[in-house]
Amino acid sequence: MKKLFVMLAAVGFMFMSCSDDDENGPSISDLTLNIRGLDDLGADFAYEGWIIVNGSPVSTGTFSVDESGSLSSTTFEVNSDDLDAATMFVLSIEPVPDTDPAPAATKMLAGAFDGNSASLETSTVGSEFETATGKYIIAAPTGTGSANEEFSGIWFLDNSSGSAVAGLDLPELSAGWKYEGWVVIDGTPVTTGTFTSTSTADESAPFSGTNGGPSYPGEDFLNNAPTGLTFPTDLRGTTAVISIEPDPDNSTAPFTLKPLAGMIPTALSGNPYSLDNNTTSSFPSGSVSR
Repeated sequence: MKKLFVMLAAVGFMFMSCSDDDENGPSISDLTLNIRGLDDLGADFAYEGWIIVNGSPVSTGTFSVDESGSLSSTTFEVNSDDLDAATMFVLSIEPVPDTDPAPAATKMLAGAFDGNSASLETSTVGSEFETATGKYIIAAPTGTGSANEEFSGIWFLDNSSGSAVAGLDLPELSAGWKYEGWVVIDGTPVTTGTFTSTSTADESAPFSGTNGGPSYPGEDFLNNAPTGLTFPTDLRGTTAVISIEPDPDNSTAPFTLKPLAGMIPTALSGNPYSLDNNTTSSFPSGSVSR
């Protein structure tokens, strides 16, 4: 009788344990991010992590980044079975609020799991940015030709052969991203326009004059100066930048991805000037562990 009582008690304990598991729900494990170089997206967008399980994305949660680059959260609770089966981690940029349960096109970082960790790279944006090159001229062809406009425009073209050709050699971007040119004037970044093709005019000319400009990305800073600046201006000694921007984009500053940048010389000649490849120092990187 005593042995029967012990057996019944053991069975009862096992039943209670199974019931507790059902009541507590599925097992949960931690996913930890270690990412450097992310930008503050403001209130309209957030970062969202995804694991790829059996070919489908499963959200691991959203987070923001402050002005210093610190993540609002670095550890996320994820279904253990999903996390164990995950083959890849992807980081996307999502609108806030977000009514679409699927990842947006703006996928910024990704990496395949090797054991319990994955190294993250910007392969979802494009590839071979480290080979990007850029040239530009300083001129104001859309203006009146007056002396005070002479150094007030930048155009990303190369005319060293006597005929203008594209000055930018940039990789093709994935969906959800666009290139944008900038000049930093007295600490204020001012756009030259967004573009996807380096051999056609960019998508806007908010500051240029009324004359036609070259069929390449660029801008003359002649009209509609932002608050605190005066146009026409003198671009000598300022900094030119080519960035990669999420699309859509709500920021008036260059995004963290800046493959090309360089200071415009104070002593100008008639030759095009080169931008430096900035990929290694400006692109975010990191890892995820499970």
